[in-house]
Amino acid sequence: MIFDVLTLFPEMFNALNYSIIGRAQEQKLITINLYNIRNYTTNKHKKVDDYPYGGGAGMVMQAEPIYNCVDDIKETYGYKPYTVFLTPRGKRYDQELAKELSNRKHIMLICGHYEGIDERIMPLVDLEISIGDFVLTGGELASMIIIDSVSRLVPGVLSTNVSFENESFYNGLLEYPQYTRPREFRGMKVPEVLLSGNHKDIDEWRRYQSLKLTYIKRPDLLKNAELTKEDLRMLNMIKKEIEMEKEM
Repeated sequence: MIFDVLTLFPEMFNALNYSIIGRAQEQKLITINLYNIRNYTTNKHKKVDDYPYGGGAGMVMQAEPIYNCVDDIKETYGYKPYTVFLTPRGKRYDQELAKELSNRKHIMLICGHYEGIDERIMPLVDLEISIGDFVLTGGELASMIIIDSVSRLVPGVLSTNVSFENESFYNGLLEYPQYTRPREFRGMKVPEVLLSGNHKDIDEWRRYQSLKLTYIKRPDLLKNAELTKEDLRMLNMIKKEIEMEKEM
C-alpha cells in the first residue's frame, strides 16, 4: 500500500520509522512518501498562506501549491490517488473506516494548517475525515493515526490476522483483558481459566470479558455490534452480575 502525504512539516512523520510501521516499510509492505507543500509554491519566499478574504483571524493555506503538488503526483503515477483531507468537518474516523481504507492500494493525505485551506482544493478530495470532536494545530498527527491504523490491516504487517481481529473495535467490542508473567504480582493473580490450557473455556471467558467491558465502558458500541444468541445470553448474565455487585 502507498501513502502520499502532503504536509508543511514532513519531519513530524519520523515517528513512523519505528516499531511495526517502520518494519512494514523496510519489508516494502507499505510505502510512505512525504511531499513538502512549500516546495510547490511559485514565490521565492516559499510562502504558502495568505490573509482570508472577508477578514478574520489567522492565515489560510493557498490552493495553488497543493494543486501543483497533486499535479506532480498524478504525473508520476498516471492517476490521482484516492484523496483524503483531514478536517474537523469530516466523517468521524473509526475502525470500520480504517477497514474500508485498507482495501485501497494508494491513498493521498492532505494535511491542513493555520486557519484551514482555500476551499477550492475540494475538487481534489474524495473523502474528508475527522479523528474526533476537537481541534489540532494541523493534520499531521491525524494523518499519522490513519497511516498507523490502516497499515496494521495490510496483510503481512502484523504476524497474523488474529493480532488485529481480536483488538478493540475490530469486531465492534472492546478487547478482553490481557495478562503475562508472573502468575502473581503484588497479590494480583492471573485468572485460573487462562492457565487451564482449555481453549474452549478460554475463548468463552475472553468473549464474556469483552462483552462485560463493552457494557460497562462503551455501551453505545453494543447497538451496532453483531451479537449471537450466546452473546445475548452472556449479556443477561453480565447485567445480573453487575446488579448483584451494586446490592452488596
